[in-house]
Amino acid sequence: GGNVVLKVDPHLRTLLDFHYKQHFRAQRGRHGEGGKRTGARGADLVIRVPPGTQVYDDETGELLADLVEPGQEVVVARGGRGGRGNAAFATATNQTPRYAEPGTKGEERWIRLELKVIADVGLVGFPNAGKSTLLSRVSAAHPKIADYPFTTLQPNLGLVRVDDTRSFIMADIPGLIEGAHKGKGLGHQFLRHIERTRVLLYLIEATSADVRKDFEILRNELRNYSESLLQKPAVLALTKIDLVPERPVPLPKINGLPVFPISAVTGEGIQELLYALAEELEKLRAAEKAEQGAG
Repeated sequence: GGNVVLKVDPHLRTLLDFHYKQHFRAQRGRHGEGGKRTGARGADLVIRVPPGTQVYDDETGELLADLVEPGQEVVVARGGRGGRGNAAFATATNQTPRYAEPGTKGEERWIRLELKVIADVGLVGFPNAGKSTLLSRVSAAHPKIADYPFTTLQPNLGLVRVDDTRSFIMADIPGLIEGAHKGKGLGHQFLRHIERTRVLLYLIEATSADVRKDFEILRNELRNYSESLLQKPAVLALTKIDLVPERPVPLPKINGLPVFPISAVTGEGIQELLYALAEELEKLRAAEKAEQGAG
């Protein structure tokens, strides 16, 4: 029979389709036949998944594949061997045996798929911090926007054009709350995606009673999930600045990060923020290029 194959399709963004269909079967092969005919092989079943899909054996928890590159494939269930035709059993005294071998059964297994979004910039903030509004302002993405927590239940990606020569992918990811590293709220779903982003953009509402405290809560959740998340380059923005009539100018740095006051509604501060993010990505690429040259 045919194999069941997972293949990366760069045009897909979610695993939502697998909520509605969870059983897949490749085409069945045929048994060996008389007339010297070997059993025909069944066609492979190719299932398309988005970049960033991790494939686990559901029973053992073993990671079978980390599918990142467009076109990358992995066979998750192999088809059985086709049966041999009667000619395979011919002997000197019996040139046309009346026996043909049946094919063998194919592999059957349960797998678990997890998606870690791959993006240049990942938005880190509490629910309702203005992440979706920002993404809709700077890209052609149209995430669901509403004035209540957890409007974003799955990642949304948008292509952000900084200028004529620079662009990057931004990911709006479900909001983070205190206790997320323990799975509270949408914690693990959020933090899993942040692992694959290259630069973090912290978003905190300008109306917050204590911006520094909120920033430390966000960083602490990342730290408790994985210390490596704090090693990523980061930028900090205060959102909804249009709701704050008076504010200090310039805003002081927080934890060594410059603070960008922005309004996704009026557009204030947006271009300066995009320039800063583009510069962080350029530094990363330059460092990676130098590392490759040294290697």
